Amino acid sequence: MEKYIILPDVTCDLSEDIRNEIGLEHYIHSFFHVESAKFEKDYDTTLDWNQISRDEFYKFVGDRKCKVTTAPPTPELFEETFEKFVSEGYAVLSMSISSKISATYGFATKAAERVLERHPDAKIHCTDSFRMSGAFGLLVICACLLKKEGKSFDEVVDWVENNKYRIHQMGPIDDLIFVARRGNITMGKAIMGNFAGVKPMGDCNDVGYVTVLTKAKGIKNALDLTVKYVEATAKDIGSQTILVSHSNREAYANALKEQLENALHPKKVYVSDVYPGCGPNIGPGMIGVYYLGDAVSENNTAEKEIMARLTAKS
Repeated sequence: MEKYIILPDVTCDLSEDIRNEIGLEHYIHSFFHVESAKFEKDYDTTLDWNQISRDEFYKFVGDRKCKVTTAPPTPELFEETFEKFVSEGYAVLSMSISSKISATYGFATKAAERVLERHPDAKIHCTDSFRMSGAFGLLVICACLLKKEGKSFDEVVDWVENNKYRIHQMGPIDDLIFVARRGNITMGKAIMGNFAGVKPMGDCNDVGYVTVLTKAKGIKNALDLTVKYVEATAKDIGSQTILVSHSNREAYANALKEQLENALHPKKVYVSDVYPGCGPNIGPGMIGVYYLGDAVSENNTAEKEIMARLTAKS
């Protein structure tokens, strides 16, 4: 039987427990940098909190006087890793964060080209997930579960390429201050929105960014609406493994997991953090669920219509 490895980059945001359960043994690390008036340090971006605690990391991210920046994995790291596995006889499925968000996919493809020049009989497939964080992570979960079922390398590649646009997201942002710092709204609106309990809620678009579909008032209403949106847009949810992700909102993530299990009865619900690869761009306060539905529509037209019907009923 053909040996192959699934190799995502660190922005898939899958915890060690999830990785162990689905059989994901390796991933590509990257780097992030923290800088403030009194502190400056470089970190290896990994899928754990061994170098910095979750609370400390999101305190830096949320501090307007602190700058947290990320860097993609280097082409050399990709090339070295591909070379290692190809030399050991493995086919490689490399999976990357959306090329519209990061240079990671471009670096992976260039590295694959160089390795394949030396090993023309090897198999390396580079997938542009057109997703990030939990949405990308769910695609990795699905690929790993198919591998565990005994699917071949080509079968897994085909499934990933044919289904990546079907991954949806829904859930609220619990803190608008970071949104204001990104320039999406004014700080005054963020402060008033936080005071009023306003929670923007969005779904993925076709390149991996999030389109805001509505704004709920209060976290309970936001989580209730999240479950209703999943019910309206998911396909065969009872057979799905889905993922709930959060950026330093563990209690809300677990509450959403329980609501999804009780209302929709999916096959499995995982919960994971947003780690430092995506955390500086997402910011603190995100709670989201990722699942499969129809392919995301152009400009999120269909998703906007569904959300409008749901909010009209409430």
